[in-house]
Amino acid sequence: MSNAKEVDATSFEVEVVNSDVPVLVDFWAPWCNPCKMMAPIIDKLAERYDGRVKVVKLNVDDSPDIANRFGIRGIPSLFIFKGGAVLTRLVGVQTEGAMASALDAAL
Repeated sequence: MSNAKEVDATSFEVEVVNSDVPVLVDFWAPWCNPCKMMAPIIDKLAERYDGRVKVVKLNVDDSPDIANRFGIRGIPSLFIFKGGAVLTRLVGVQTEGAMASALDAAL
């Protein structure tokens, strides 16, 4: 089971936009092989930053309105939100180190 929480159009505002801590959002889809490659890294980051950063996953097939709202054109897309605004946008497979650096910058 993933350490990252699943969100959808119903829970996105509460979990991401209104969060008191930075949020890493993994925009993904079950058919996306690069997304599957990123899953263990996302889980490691969720564990590593537990309590300091919220890590969530949003299935773009299930929540296309949210994906469109943020201009998701390629997945995986990894966004870091802080104070309800997008702070960082990373598209495609990322290393754990690159993701950690982006999260550290958000803290």
